[in-house]
Amino acid sequence: MNAMTAPVLPTWRLTDLRPTPSDILGDTIAGLSATPKRLSSKYFYDARGSQLFERITRQPEYYVTRVELELLEDRLGDIASAIGPEVHVVEYGTGSGRKTRLLLDALQHPIAYTPIEISRTTVIESTARLAEEFPRIEMLPVCADFTRPVPLPEPMHDARSTLVFFPGSTLGNFTDDVAVELLAAMRETMGPRGQALIGIDLDKDPSLIEAAYNDAAGVTAEFTLNLLARLNREIGSDFQLDGFRHRAVYARERGRIETDLVSQYGQTVHVAGREFTFEAGEAIRVEYSCKYTDERFAELAAQAGLRVVDGWNDARDWFGLRLLQA
Repeated sequence: MNAMTAPVLPTWRLTDLRPTPSDILGDTIAGLSATPKRLSSKYFYDARGSQLFERITRQPEYYVTRVELELLEDRLGDIASAIGPEVHVVEYGTGSGRKTRLLLDALQHPIAYTPIEISRTTVIESTARLAEEFPRIEMLPVCADFTRPVPLPEPMHDARSTLVFFPGSTLGNFTDDVAVELLAAMRETMGPRGQALIGIDLDKDPSLIEAAYNDAAGVTAEFTLNLLARLNREIGSDFQLDGFRHRAVYARERGRIETDLVSQYGQTVHVAGREFTFEAGEAIRVEYSCKYTDERFAELAAQAGLRVVDGWNDARDWFGLRLLQA
């Protein structure tokens, strides 16, 4: 093969630590054996699930991504100044990379970028796009479940500090105790001189919140049900997709959306030779989406050994970005 036809090699390397089928199987059996039944929202994001989530972010009812992008565009100068120069950006869950692009463009001489993303397809496609746009930034993608300890690749050049970037209100997908554990893991990742920039969806009119998770086009319902399709494909379960329906309700007293897959009738699902029986109307809890006040978020951060040192909201106080330090 001559030089004219030789393939172009990427200027980045992938660390592949994605969950194995046995990991998914173990989590599924444990969740369906619990009372009430549950499935982990982290398994939403296979290739199809990632595509559907991108469609969700463009639905008129789903304000979260739109408002956060507007906030980033409006305040990135201030945010970049607060973060400082020559950082190694570690992002939990890269998605399409739209927010990342804005951040990397605003920061002063970022050294390296490490996205940690559970979907291998998503992290490869997003990193390839960003590598073309930011050829001076070392790209070190990791395909892994960021809710578990992840060894980070070392950049070729030393960074002044590490910035953990966690946009999109994904922290709200966890119960408070698990969110504290994740924040504590971030504290370890960023080190004593590092920082974390975290997106939080703020408490507001319940009708706005509930509509965002029940879009009229039904994309969110399709996204939720895709979790069962993935399990059928990857671990050989036999969920009947038309036997479950999406339900998302805002529990104001708990400050969160609670998303379930509700059995339409009495049925039995088989997973690895085990039977799980559902009554009509029985729900599988598949996701939380917590909405925060500043007091609640600061308390979670404090429990993880972190403090809020700066913050920015959109004009309507629908969404916020908070900068944390140890």
